[in-house]
Amino acid sequence: MECLHCKGRLVKGTAPFAIDHGGYHLHWDAVPAWVCTQCGEPLFEGREVDVIQETIKALDKENERLLIAT
Repeated sequence: MECLHCKGRLVKGTAPFAIDHGGYHLHWDAVPAWVCTQCGEPLFEGREVDVIQETIKALDKENERLLIAT
């Protein structure tokens, strides 16, 4: 596979992922990804993206539930 940014070679590895969303900060230290050997840019596959999105949706739902309860 080829890096979308620099055209370097991608190898299987892990990469950190962080996002600020809805008043909270999520950080994973090691998400499975294809990582560029040249620039270090990660490319996450569908399964990993799905897990991240499901986690964000669950936190949004819980946050909404807590706000309604107050």
